[in-house]
Amino acid sequence: MANLVEATTQQQFEDFLAKAGKCLTVVHFQAAWAPQCEQMNVVMAELAKAQAHTTFVKLEAEAVPEVSEKYEIASVPTFLFFKGGEKVDRLDGANAPELTKKVTRLAVAGSPGEESSTDLNQRLKKLINAAPCMLFMKGSAQDPRCGFSKQLVALLKTHSIQFSSFDILSDEEVRQGLKTYSNWPTYPQLYANGELVGGLDIVKELAESGELENTCPKAVTLEHRLKTVINKSSVVLFMKGNKEGARCGFSRQTLELLNDTGVDYDTFDILQDEEVRQGLKIYSNWPTYPQLYVKGELIGGLDILKELKESGDLVSVLKGES
Repeated sequence: MANLVEATTQQQFEDFLAKAGKCLTVVHFQAAWAPQCEQMNVVMAELAKAQAHTTFVKLEAEAVPEVSEKYEIASVPTFLFFKGGEKVDRLDGANAPELTKKVTRLAVAGSPGEESSTDLNQRLKKLINAAPCMLFMKGSAQDPRCGFSKQLVALLKTHSIQFSSFDILSDEEVRQGLKTYSNWPTYPQLYANGELVGGLDIVKELAESGELENTCPKAVTLEHRLKTVINKSSVVLFMKGNKEGARCGFSRQTLELLNDTGVDYDTFDILQDEEVRQGLKIYSNWPTYPQLYVKGELIGGLDILKELKESGDLVSVLKGES
């Protein structure tokens, strides 16, 4: 299939982007060990048949590290969307319906990321209401990408405000659309209970007047959050990915061990929550992932589980019998 190709070097990757011109290019950052990547390649092949003017590129993330590092690829599968050599959108994880939706939308003629104003407003409203206190910023709460965003994050944390964030640099449609939707031309933008609070200057004024805590919900402590997540079920696995798809080799092997026991368990994707990812290392005094907990107590990682399986104790430990 002419429009489904593979890039094995940075130069090949750049050449494919250049040849595509203003047409859409979809790059799948994948890994041979991840079965969900192969599943998404099947989806890409079908999309390639339907989208003759779109170029679909497969790229081994670890084999071309200079490209992966440039675009901050932390897990697989990850999809980046390019037009005119510029990144216009991103999709993390194995989500076939969302991939299909983005390809269909971005492949249309016109400006990158064109969609109806009604559809975009619905997206924006959903994002704004994704959490009681929502911050639209450049970068993430863990890694702000501009001075104003950094200051606002620090302000919220200083006042123990619980908030979620959205990186506007990862989605140009949201970045431009939210300015019109909220009639607020700059970033960051803070929303509380679905309503615009304002930018950095407004939040500073609220903090100085003592009104910020009344405007936004107070945060629970990290320790309380960790205890709640650890105890959400009898057996909880903290991993990269989830039950449906591991996003690292160690997590995949751990899933296989647990699935073989027939014991029910829940998973928590540490890639989706940097606060938990870093905090749990300190809380448990265990520096790596995956981490398995039974009835709120740390059992260990992959090596410990392998030892328990070899000794015949894994099932009884998972059931809390020993």
